[in-house]
Amino acid sequence: MFTGIVQGTAEIVDIHELDGFRTHVVALSPALREGLALGASVAHNGVCLTVTRVEGERVSFDLMRETLRLTNLGALVPGDRVNIERAARFGDEIGGHAMSGHIISMAEVVAIDEAPNNRRLWFSLPGSLGRFVFEKGYIGVDGISLTVGDVRRGEERVEFSVNLIPETLERTTLKERLPGSKVNIEVDPQTQVIVETVERVLAARA
Repeated sequence: MFTGIVQGTAEIVDIHELDGFRTHVVALSPALREGLALGASVAHNGVCLTVTRVEGERVSFDLMRETLRLTNLGALVPGDRVNIERAARFGDEIGGHAMSGHIISMAEVVAIDEAPNNRRLWFSLPGSLGRFVFEKGYIGVDGISLTVGDVRRGEERVEFSVNLIPETLERTTLKERLPGSKVNIEVDPQTQVIVETVERVLAARA
């Protein structure tokens, strides 16, 4: 389990490509790799990946075909940076919200509103996923636990905004996102369960 509180960013230093398979190697700081062992779970831009090799600061992770298709990790090149969160341990403080590391879709940045001490980003999602997005609800964006601001619903797309404080911009890769950028989205698991349960109940009564 993850909490959506990003602990830092890490640089992709190498990528090994195979057919429908990729190993990427990131340079983790001493703090991020403390106690790290083979088989450990680490979130990259919100995607739960498993440690396959540790060689000093260089840590390797394997990405399967589905991960490459559904997330923005497939577009990374050496020199890019990713948001990193180590898996939560029993007793850890949950400062964000419970997250699984399973990405439901990518969203596109469609607008950025700048203000003196914060930044508002607008994202576009397929309309079918809009039923999981509510004002003041939780959402995971590139592994960051954020609160949904405004929501604009259309037939084919839904747009939503998040407001970013300087600390979030400083600690994560969201400061680098521009209109057209793709981000990984994980909807709040509790919201998803409630919505899908209500849909099943209503469908059964119809």
